[in-house]
Amino acid sequence: MRDAPSIPLVTGLIDMGAKVKAFDPVGMEQAKSELPNITYCEDAYSCAEGADAVVVVTEWTQFRGLDLDRLKATMAQPVVVDLRNIFSPQDMAAAGFTYESVGRPPAQG
Repeated sequence: MRDAPSIPLVTGLIDMGAKVKAFDPVGMEQAKSELPNITYCEDAYSCAEGADAVVVVTEWTQFRGLDLDRLKATMAQPVVVDLRNIFSPQDMAAAGFTYESVGRPPAQG
């Protein structure tokens, strides 16, 4: 966990004034000791509730199978930054998301 790329990302967002919520189906207990100043959530949907953006930093199966309509309905702004390329840009645009991923053109829904 100490070398996880999510740690500098989260601390950078906090330094810029972001309110960060997190969910990780595997590493959450370890993350709590490394990142004590964020809110930890029960699942991805509660984590996205009221969010201006969702940033995907792990590729767990639970994230690949998200109900995109439900996810969008929970968010304040339908913006997803996918650092693991787990979603299809076409699917995200069709679902109405503004979507950024790594090494692929952005998609706008």
